[in-house]
Amino acid sequence: MFKNFHLLSLLIIVSLIFSGCKKEKSEIPDTDPVEVYKGMDIYILMGQSNMSGRGVMTADDRLEKNPKVLMLTKALKWFPAKNPLHFDTGGAGVGPGMSFGLAMQDANKDMEIGLVPTAVGGTGIDVWKPKAFDITTQTNPYDDAEKRIIEAMKSGTVKGILWHQGEEDSKNQATMGSYMPKLKELVARVRTLVGDPNLPFVVGELGRFKTNLTDFNVILNKVPSEISNTAIATSEGLFDKGDNLHFNTAGANTLGERYAAQMLELQK
Repeated sequence: MFKNFHLLSLLIIVSLIFSGCKKEKSEIPDTDPVEVYKGMDIYILMGQSNMSGRGVMTADDRLEKNPKVLMLTKALKWFPAKNPLHFDTGGAGVGPGMSFGLAMQDANKDMEIGLVPTAVGGTGIDVWKPKAFDITTQTNPYDDAEKRIIEAMKSGTVKGILWHQGEEDSKNQATMGSYMPKLKELVARVRTLVGDPNLPFVVGELGRFKTNLTDFNVILNKVPSEISNTAIATSEGLFDKGDNLHFNTAGANTLGERYAAQMLELQK
């Protein structure tokens, strides 16, 4: 009887050990983060849903395209970039970030390109400032972005910012009238954060397919004359995905390439 009790105890101990090992193994990711060099070119993706991306994804869109184009994940780890880059609520899909990153790497083949997604769908410019809380998304868009930017800078140098936002602020004349001063503050704030007073800043036009955004695009097109070292990525000829609000997949990819073309011009 004592031997049976001893054997049973031994089996229980072995079972617990293996159980603990299995649990530990299940918590280890299938793939490890990429080890990056400290000289990476970093780009910040800021704004609302059209920067985050709502284009419908195909199986091809989900693939890694270039091992030298990386993304900073929600967990603040660098992984090879693939869609969706963002992780905000609302069904993140294809946005301009991926095609932008590929174009920038193609123009700088020796460099690693680091994309830092920070966009939050449905956010107005008023929540893109310190300590501002967005009730709808239950987030602090600017504070969250700042944390991600600071972490990203440990791996390289911020070379530019992409901004696509304004659908929320286009809804009334009051927010439209105060938009430019607020955007100037945002640009100055981020430039101070990264330590570059001339950091290139490219603004994307809102979708021309929505005619009531025309007046807001007029405001955006004044940015280069109001803020130094900035440029506009046009949305001319791009289409929505059927909701009269978000760019379709092809449009988002084309917009990303236009962002890259403007960024490269500013960097000259």
